[in-house]
Amino acid sequence: MTGALAVDLAVNGLITGLFYALMAIGLSLIFGILRVVNFAHGEFYMVGAYAYTLIALALGVPAFIALPCAFLFGAFVGWLTERTLMRPLYAGYTSWGLMRDEYAVIVTFGLSLLLVNLVDKTIGPYAYRGPTLIDVSRIAIGPILISGHKLLAAGLAILIIGATAALMRWSFWGRQIRAVAQNRLGASLAGIDTAKASGLVFALSGWLAATAGALLSPVINASPDVGAFPAIKSYVIVVLGGMGSVPGSIIASLAIGVIESFGAVYGSYDYRDTFGLVLLILFLLFRPQGLFGERGREV
Repeated sequence: MTGALAVDLAVNGLITGLFYALMAIGLSLIFGILRVVNFAHGEFYMVGAYAYTLIALALGVPAFIALPCAFLFGAFVGWLTERTLMRPLYAGYTSWGLMRDEYAVIVTFGLSLLLVNLVDKTIGPYAYRGPTLIDVSRIAIGPILISGHKLLAAGLAILIIGATAALMRWSFWGRQIRAVAQNRLGASLAGIDTAKASGLVFALSGWLAATAGALLSPVINASPDVGAFPAIKSYVIVVLGGMGSVPGSIIASLAIGVIESFGAVYGSYDYRDTFGLVLLILFLLFRPQGLFGERGREV
């Protein structure tokens, strides 16, 4: 392996990992707050991909205006999901003592089927390619050759991940979200509006997933089932990082991106997407709690 090739593979793997992280962070936040797995998370990704593509192509809106519109639409779908479907499930949290995880699984899985079929019947089963953010096919940075769109999208992903981390760590609502994640009942007794915190988390999750879908729509065309595979990969990443741990999800995302990049070249491209599953199996055997399992309840 030459040094130049290794650097190129590592950088491209890290860029791919950034897009994985956008998906995984939102899923991890929802688990950290509600202790449920959102099976409609892939459809948030799909919503962002379609919103960006259709706003830009059908309405003729410039890409840099269509992009934030897609982000906001994803956040709205996430908030609406929490407000209409999830909030009734945990309205009786203090009397149940535990969240009804099985109900949430059924509800989010049903929402996933609804959104996929709704898009299929209203927009159609055909794939739509989103416009690129920059009309530069390739950019060479030393030995590294990167798509112009992916480089710009990766920069935006870094900014969004950093802003999300800052929001969770230093903002007023971020502190409230972390309090609810650690002890929902205790946070409510301390005067924190847990319903608003949950709504914000779902909106943030929808925003992050829609961001990933919009940024990748020129690479992975928007279609009704486009979010299925990113969602599966997100579940793997969340388990690897430690259920509910945002730092663990970020590290696991970057690691899987790099492993897949090297594995596709020095292993087999056909099995590129299985390396994460192999890593998951190893972790389940030797460290089932994940990278940050001891801190899995912290967001």
